[in-house]
Amino acid sequence: PTTMATGNYTTVTEFIILGLTEDPIVCFILFVVFLGVYVVTVMGNISIITLTRSSPQLHTPMYLFLCHLAFVDMGYSSSVTPVMLMGFLREETSLPIAGCVAQLCSAVIFGTTESFLLAAMAYDRYVAICSPLLYSTHMSPRICMFLLGTSYLGGCVNGWIFTGCLLSLSFCGPNKVNHFFCDYSPLLKLSCSHDFNSDIIPAISSGSVIVVTVFVIAVSYIYILITILKMHSTEGRHKAFSTCTSHLTAVTLFFGTVTFIYVMPKSSYSTDQNKVVSVFYMVVIPMLNPLIYSLRNKDVKEAMRKLMARTHWW
Repeated sequence: PTTMATGNYTTVTEFIILGLTEDPIVCFILFVVFLGVYVVTVMGNISIITLTRSSPQLHTPMYLFLCHLAFVDMGYSSSVTPVMLMGFLREETSLPIAGCVAQLCSAVIFGTTESFLLAAMAYDRYVAICSPLLYSTHMSPRICMFLLGTSYLGGCVNGWIFTGCLLSLSFCGPNKVNHFFCDYSPLLKLSCSHDFNSDIIPAISSGSVIVVTVFVIAVSYIYILITILKMHSTEGRHKAFSTCTSHLTAVTLFFGTVTFIYVMPKSSYSTDQNKVVSVFYMVVIPMLNPLIYSLRNKDVKEAMRKLMARTHWW
């Protein structure tokens, strides 16, 4: 049963995920497209992790963060894509409340951790370009572990805040979620115990994560830009800038879409636009990140070539 009668109102026991579209032909096309995207995401990110772990020349802080970014991207995509794919094949996708809570929690944890990792990577580029002689002390293994730990801890704290707020709500009416996964705002609309705290606390929490991480990234890049402009040789400038382009691309894509969802005034765009942007940053970006980092990066290409040569030799 979808609902359970208790006294004179019903308690929702499961949610029906409405998904992206009800058109069967569009559903089939989207299933094929997103299955392809998901396979590329998993393969691409596993390749990055394998490559960084097996190539000694990639055992540097930059690639340590990239390795964790690949892991987080896989988790991020996996928290929503399989349920979305199921939705394309079935007329109705239902999730028990516990499943919905778990999906929201994992999506928030991985998404927040990704924000912090991108900020840590910006700091790494700042130290590499602005203080190259102090790089080994400023990015020592202990500092790297601290930055990684902080990223995951930040993700977990934000995840707990969203989950706690969701669990404090009660649902007694309609149970159709107008989204392709259990996102917080469509669930909030279905709640019958809506209070100010459940509205404002997650907004403050995710807003502060965006503000802190974007601030770190912006300050890092302002200093990087100043340092690059002071360089005399064009080759030096080009080399310094080329180590940043992959990261800048990833940052722009991720924060551009996340800001659209969480910072834009809610009245200025429709739920359908929200869904499209969510698909982009939760499903497409985790696939693009490994491509951005491997196609624009000489070290990764070189490591890939050596690995291919080794495996081919055997």
